[in-house]
Amino acid sequence: MGYILETLGNLMHQTAFFNLTWGNYVMVLVACVFLYLAIKKEYEPLLLVPIAFGMLLVNIYPDIIASPEETSNGVGGLLYYFYVLDEWSVLPSLIFMGVGAMTDFGPLIANPKSFLLGAAAQFGIFAAYLGAMLMGFSDKAAAAISIIGGADGPTSIFLAGKLEQTALLGPIAVAAYSYMSLVPIIQPPIMKLLTTEKERKIKMEQLRPVSKLEKILFPIIVTIVVCLILPTTAPLVGALMLGNLFRESGVVRQLMDTASNALMYIVVILLGTSVGATTSAEAFLNISTLKIVALGLIAFAFGTAAGVLLGKVMCVLSKGKINPLIGSAGVSAVPMAARVSQKVGAEADPTNFLLMHAMGPNVAGVIGTAVAAGTFMAIFGI
Repeated sequence: MGYILETLGNLMHQTAFFNLTWGNYVMVLVACVFLYLAIKKEYEPLLLVPIAFGMLLVNIYPDIIASPEETSNGVGGLLYYFYVLDEWSVLPSLIFMGVGAMTDFGPLIANPKSFLLGAAAQFGIFAAYLGAMLMGFSDKAAAAISIIGGADGPTSIFLAGKLEQTALLGPIAVAAYSYMSLVPIIQPPIMKLLTTEKERKIKMEQLRPVSKLEKILFPIIVTIVVCLILPTTAPLVGALMLGNLFRESGVVRQLMDTASNALMYIVVILLGTSVGATTSAEAFLNISTLKIVALGLIAFAFGTAAGVLLGKVMCVLSKGKINPLIGSAGVSAVPMAARVSQKVGAEADPTNFLLMHAMGPNVAGVIGTAVAAGTFMAIFGI
């Protein structure tokens, strides 16, 4: 009888109930909230579902992301091996390839001025960098945190890995993806505050048709120019443009389909669950995380505002031909930010159609954020 009771006691102590802290329970609750937002509210479910589930797993069974050095048998946890691919910047680059295969750069080619709006929206990145420095983060940590302002999760993970800020990778990635999913909530108030109803009603001229040759040459030229100026951007910009070349060349349909579908979704699963698994209670429930979340919101708001304000300047210079709302799409959240520009414009005038015009700054923002990351890497000699 005593042996049976001892065995039952050992089994009871093997359950998670005896090993979890109050912080783990808080993080389990946060994971459930994220799952609710992803499933019920459909806030970026492709990203939030795997991230939230990874968060759930690591706070119930921390060893799921343990490194080989931390385990008794020398074998790491399942999600540790996924996470290594984040640290090596493999998964972010593959996601960029998928994004390139899914993206039409035609609106940007048809209206090159969109590059300026995409660049203006990166102002939030450098505002967050200065803010992080003032809050006491190291220069490399500040650079990794600041990329949240571009609303670009893969680039945030890429730069954090390159700058060896792996301790902050989880909070940075979760903040970046959270703000990406909250674009429809965060951006409209800022856009309406900075524009008049008359400006929001501006109808833009239809974009010119873009030839097939232009679409083929664009990814090749961008890769050559950007990578010659900032070679450190090659993994991100190169992958993005290779994916787009798959799409536009018309001769590798199978590669385009794989990059934009099967490969993209496999990588999202690996990246999402591994990023979520970095958010253990010990790593996430601290003052640094709160600072990162606050800085991310400030950076995102600054980026949105900068894009709209430059849009207003371009509106004046073009004598009312450019709707300032498209400037808010300069953040990297493709295509959600462009859809928000369309939605806010349509609220002012239901006959207004800004989506294609907003896609120009939106895809320019993807390139701009990658360039910003490359700039930081060049500054730190990475």
